[in-house]
Amino acid sequence: MGYKVAVVGATGNVGHEILSILHERGFPADEVFALASERSAGKEVSFGDSDLKVQSLEGFDFRGIDIVLSSPGAKVSAQFAPIAAAAGAIVIDNTSHFRMEPDVPLVVPEVNPQDVALHTKRGIIANPNCSTIQMVVALKPLHDLAKIKRVVVSTYQSVSGAGKEAMDELFNQTRHFYMNDKVEHETFPKQISFNVIPQIDVFMDDGMTKEEWKMVVETNKILDPDIQVCANCVRVPVFIGHAEMVNVEFENDISRADALRTWKKAPGVSVIDTETDMGFVTPAEIQGEDDVFISRVREDSTLENGLNFWCVSDNLRKGAALNAVQIAELLVKGGL
Repeated sequence: MGYKVAVVGATGNVGHEILSILHERGFPADEVFALASERSAGKEVSFGDSDLKVQSLEGFDFRGIDIVLSSPGAKVSAQFAPIAAAAGAIVIDNTSHFRMEPDVPLVVPEVNPQDVALHTKRGIIANPNCSTIQMVVALKPLHDLAKIKRVVVSTYQSVSGAGKEAMDELFNQTRHFYMNDKVEHETFPKQISFNVIPQIDVFMDDGMTKEEWKMVVETNKILDPDIQVCANCVRVPVFIGHAEMVNVEFENDISRADALRTWKKAPGVSVIDTETDMGFVTPAEIQGEDDVFISRVREDSTLENGLNFWCVSDNLRKGAALNAVQIAELLVKGGL
């Protein structure tokens, strides 16, 4: 049986990736509809070897649509996701709007696939934040093995996580820098080229940024509410690919060898760790890849049961589009 699928935000970075991944993985869709804002209506987007004409989201009739893969921005999702769900579609939403609502499941297929079944309450499934997704994929096998008490994570997040305008800003600032022109900034609070910015999203009352808060509460909702999480999120001048340095404290004994054996059997994880100058992975090497790549694994001598590791992932794929398509595949496997 083929399904009718609508991709909302089809002209954005994540929308393009969703369309590409649906085709790559042979998703069983009889029809795919590309939806975006009124100003994008009539444009064409690639879907495999063919092109889809973009339709206006406003006024689109979702009756008969089985699955909506949505990444148009939180305000737009807040308005249109309930409309699509009321029409009978199951909405997989990439924005932050629904993630922490108690009756909306927050799903990473390698971590909590069983929660997909909870979509019946609202007709909506939330896709987690990109930085959270890659971390919980890495943490889940270790948590099953030795039970995690506390996580301290520092992220190094690429500009694509902030959208196309952010990528353009990095490109233009770099070009102006080499031309000895004045470097302007609009998307970011400070210059991003040849710089790092310890702020992602807005600041909250306790001094955390909202991105840091997301990593805390989403990890608790997806993996375990008892895990303490300290997150420090930094934007770096990289186009695609997020990196994280993660320190984990466990309740039970765990060695580096235990972790490596466990990860090598885990879905969605690739381990490249040879303790040499070339034995680790960087964001530039994993663009277009689906897995979370782990390297620089070592025991923490300052903790009784502590471990450090470095993980990188393509934030547009596993951090957004791929995770959403994998959720859709779980729905198909379960007969919707």
